[in-house]
Amino acid sequence: MPDEILDSQDGSHTILSEKFGVSYHSKYGAITESNHVFLEAGLKYLFKQNYKEIKILEMGFGTGLNALLTYQFALSNSLNINYHTFEKYPLESSIYSQLNYLEKLQLYNLEKDFKRMHECNTDEEQIMHSYFTFTKYIEDILSATLPVSVDLIYYDAFAPNSQSELWEEDILSRLYESLNTGGVLTTYCAKGSFKRAMKSVGFTLDSIPGPHGKREMTRGIKLN
Repeated sequence: MPDEILDSQDGSHTILSEKFGVSYHSKYGAITESNHVFLEAGLKYLFKQNYKEIKILEMGFGTGLNALLTYQFALSNSLNINYHTFEKYPLESSIYSQLNYLEKLQLYNLEKDFKRMHECNTDEEQIMHSYFTFTKYIEDILSATLPVSVDLIYYDAFAPNSQSELWEEDILSRLYESLNTGGVLTTYCAKGSFKRAMKSVGFTLDSIPGPHGKREMTRGIKLN
């Protein structure tokens, strides 16, 4: 059975992964979840601290929704964003071409750039706009060389019961080292073993309310 596009409760699409048997976004609302977990708890959190330029590392490009929402925010707020994203299993064009995010967000003007995000070559910087540059790496983040001097990490890997190796100390330590002081990692996951691993590599944790359908999520901060 191939990947399947499903409607989430806010009307935006999510995808049921054939390989992992889980959905890419919350069934309660894909756009709602991405805005809450990554934009509100991460990007806007730093923006309120008067950052004029933000370098982002994303684990799990997936549908491209987080990148699209971030691009929209950059343009709306004249914020310089340098976006780096890792995706080991890119979607087929038959799937991403049917996603309804541009329609739901009324972002038809970004259609070409959204397509470009999905189709660009690995490890080639794309200048989407004077406020937004984008680089995608089609490789395993566990063995990749990570960007340095990162301000914000969107950690959007599949859940620990599907990809446990992406929620353990080894990769979290490398991500911590990639962050600038004051940098943030934000994720939907609030599993106890993951939070203990975050603390063990140096993160200070904020346990904050999760999106609809999830009691709690996690924001980790590198204080020094």
